[in-house]
Amino acid sequence: METLSRAIDALAAIVFWKIPFFGTQIEAIVLWLAIPMLFFTFWLGVPQISGIRLGWKAMRGHYADPDHPGEMSQFAALSTALSGTLGLGNIAGVAIAIAIGGPGAAFWQFVIGIFAMALKAAEVTLGLKYREVDARGTMRGGPMYVLKNGLGARGWPKIGLILGGLYAVFALGGAIPLVQVNQSYAQVSAVAGADFSLAYGIGMALAVSLVVVGGARWLGRVTVLLVPGMSILYMAAALAVVLYHWMDIPAAFATIVSDAFTGRAVAGGAVGTFVVGMRRAVYSCEAGVGSAVMAHAAARTKEPASEGMVALLEPLFDTVIMCSLTALMIVVSGVWDDGFNDIAMASAAFAGVFSWFPYVLAVAVVLFAYATLIAWGYYGGQAWAYLFGPSRFATVSYRILYCVALPVGAVLDISRVINLVDSAFFLMAAPNVVALYLFAPEVRREIRGYIARMRAAPAGVSLPV
Repeated sequence: METLSRAIDALAAIVFWKIPFFGTQIEAIVLWLAIPMLFFTFWLGVPQISGIRLGWKAMRGHYADPDHPGEMSQFAALSTALSGTLGLGNIAGVAIAIAIGGPGAAFWQFVIGIFAMALKAAEVTLGLKYREVDARGTMRGGPMYVLKNGLGARGWPKIGLILGGLYAVFALGGAIPLVQVNQSYAQVSAVAGADFSLAYGIGMALAVSLVVVGGARWLGRVTVLLVPGMSILYMAAALAVVLYHWMDIPAAFATIVSDAFTGRAVAGGAVGTFVVGMRRAVYSCEAGVGSAVMAHAAARTKEPASEGMVALLEPLFDTVIMCSLTALMIVVSGVWDDGFNDIAMASAAFAGVFSWFPYVLAVAVVLFAYATLIAWGYYGGQAWAYLFGPSRFATVSYRILYCVALPVGAVLDISRVINLVDSAFFLMAAPNVVALYLFAPEVRREIRGYIARMRAAPAGVSLPV
């Protein structure tokens, strides 16, 4: 175990290599992801404003056509992508960010979530443009197919295959969301007052296997029911806590904003607070990492930019709204400075209002973790199929390996889990961001052309997308 811990620490040191930045240090991977968020916001004409209405209408099925290629509706694809992000990243992730970087980290999560919308639209548009159907009739998509098919079309097939393979290897590491198992078990064990980590991990793995075997269509059916209901339940509960402390809301906002520009000394001041907020925000919404592209690639549409506009909504729901609500709940309740460093912080905020709320949170956390695990099982399966082919044997072997690996998250120390998952997760951004820059002109043509066509359509006429 000690050897494994040292290996994980060494990997994290490489991935989160720090460079000088305005008198302090910043992780290079943070800039690697922050810069394209800014770039695509302006390169695409601020789609957060120009495209969000189109995305909302497409999500609601306004342009749906059952004859278009794809395996699930655009709403189901969005729900599947959100199942991989909504939940523990919005609860435990926010708590961890505030514990390390102070309340100001929540402000930067909010800001980054807005800019992340453009980056998410860009990568999903590319994913739809270069998706393909395999020999078994299954829709395949993701950054690895963007690299393979996009560079192949430009006369660089070998480079495309290599870069696509590199992304798939990183995705296999990032596709084991050990944090979800670890943090959900932490909440359950705290409520139950007992230690049954291995049994919990095995039980979660068995439950995940029931859905993972069904593929994209079954996954879409489950997440469409699971994600919206739990999101509304959690947000209603968090809002109840905020309203309970309604007199402290102005002071909480002031604390969050002021701390964003001063920062805690332990976090490295304001820049350190920004880095913490950025790191957790990206882990929450996945913009720039490309993982959610694999879910959106199964959407039933013939217009790549249409799903790109739907993808705009993902960081909006996930990071801008849910993360901000969790942060406000934690700060307004005053538990952020009580020594908690994980989901126990959110649990304490709930318990301060309703003594029985930690039990509700435990159930919600388990279900959110479950939704995330089945989504990432699908992502890992897509990466596995790219590397080893879409045969039945390859598909089944990956699903078995994925489920067998999950109990590890329940027994590892949380700091090791975060370092391991963050390292593999952020490595996915290296080839994905390269692809985004290489194909930036195509992305702009697709998105701007789509928005222009939709705006030019006569009133009352719905163009097929």
